[in-house]
Amino acid sequence: MTDVQVPGGGAAATDEARRRLAEAQGRVVAALVTGAEPPEGFDRERMRVQAASLLAKRRGIVARLRPDAAAAAGPDLAAEYAAYARSRSTPPPGYRADADDFAAWLRARGRMPAPPGKVRWWSRLLPGNVGRSRPDGWPG
Repeated sequence: MTDVQVPGGGAAATDEARRRLAEAQGRVVAALVTGAEPPEGFDRERMRVQAASLLAKRRGIVARLRPDAAAAAGPDLAAEYAAYARSRSTPPPGYRADADDFAAWLRARGRMPAPPGKVRWWSRLLPGNVGRSRPDGWPG
């Protein structure tokens, strides 16, 4: 990779230009993900529309990955997910993590029950469970 050449500068000017670019990119991401103010020079309405589109996309994928969380949020899913997204400075790394974090966020607010404990397949063979259907509800 070649260094970026900055007129009248050297390595220090290049480092400064990269730092400013990274800060500007961070402000753009924050505006799109958390609803922060867009950086100067960006159309506020376009950024708002794009942010709403990205939020709807994430919400739809999260609802497909964690239908239990979508059901727990019920008709408030859009508002709950928007509040969850605003509470984070950056989205989690990946949709599965986003879905799980949203479920945990709902659980922390009492909107979703705690997940059931892990049931081992062999537990139905323990004394007192012989002949019963499996604990997960499927016929034994």
